[in-house]
Amino acid sequence: MDDGATSFVLVASDLCLVSPAEYDRVAKLLAAETGVTANQFWWTFSHTHSAPEVGPPGLAASFLGDRYTHEVDPSYTEMVAKSLIAAVKEARAKLAPARMRIGWGHANANINRRARDVEGETFLGFNPDGPVDRRIGLIALDDASGKPIGLIANYAMHGTVLGQPNLLISGDAQGIVSAYVEDKIGAPMIYVNGAAGNLAPIYTTQPTPAAGRLKQFRALLGDKIIEAYRAMPAAAVEVQLATGAAVVETARKDGMKDSAELADYVKPAQIRLPVRFLKLAKDTAIWAAPLELFCEIAIDVRERSPFSNTMYFGYTNGWLGYLLTAAELPLGGYEPRVSPYTARAEEDLKRTVLGF
Repeated sequence: MDDGATSFVLVASDLCLVSPAEYDRVAKLLAAETGVTANQFWWTFSHTHSAPEVGPPGLAASFLGDRYTHEVDPSYTEMVAKSLIAAVKEARAKLAPARMRIGWGHANANINRRARDVEGETFLGFNPDGPVDRRIGLIALDDASGKPIGLIANYAMHGTVLGQPNLLISGDAQGIVSAYVEDKIGAPMIYVNGAAGNLAPIYTTQPTPAAGRLKQFRALLGDKIIEAYRAMPAAAVEVQLATGAAVVETARKDGMKDSAELADYVKPAQIRLPVRFLKLAKDTAIWAAPLELFCEIAIDVRERSPFSNTMYFGYTNGWLGYLLTAAELPLGGYEPRVSPYTARAEEDLKRTVLGF
């Protein structure tokens, strides 16, 4: 997107994770070849668990070292970087007049995964009584005649319909939903994950697409995106692009291993968490972070935001772990074990985002 004064590039990949250090490397390559700066370039990942992680493991190796005994595939990593740069060049070469519309929808395709029992710590499962964010944020781009150019759909849900027994590459629910919507509206759709840190798909970790009812997500989420898209306001917003960035400095949890790769982010006593901002119009803004954020935090920011349309783009520009609410940390379970943050992080993040 380009409003004549500010350019912005959004890249979405069907990948599981990328280290912030790999994002930095690709951002430098992109800047050298196109002039697009890091503030203008967001790289977001659908977080399907049935696709590769690209580049060195980054923070994940600090807590999940047993999962990262394999070597990084440099040829695949370079292929991804070259493909990304080529796609950005192609998109910039095809810039054409467009108009933008903003809208919202709702889908019940996700569920809180912090399961409770009468004894023991919280575990990965289903918690129908837990917090959940079921709003769909939509950004539609049309040409001057109203024909769709593309659609951005923002919905919070882990890419875990398929579980560990599945060894086939897949975009998971995000991929099948995107393909379905594209076919129905006749234009590309970018799926941007939201604050999915504690949200699972309603069918999860199944051995095969059939067992996980993967195709059903066309109805559970795809049809809901199409319904909301068709109900969007016809009037275009007055686009006013503006980008921004901030760094949240928050305490680092004890027990983490140091990483030379993440020296810019993980310090001896703190983590430096990069946050990006994009203003689209006078009443519409997006914030993004390299996090698996718990949905309560994104909901609170949205409700307290001065912008009537506020969206959160998760898994963006790398991955720096789970950031939980202070209330959930003491309840144990998978996410608190692998999170690098203390109970201060929730307030540190919200204070920075809402004060920007």
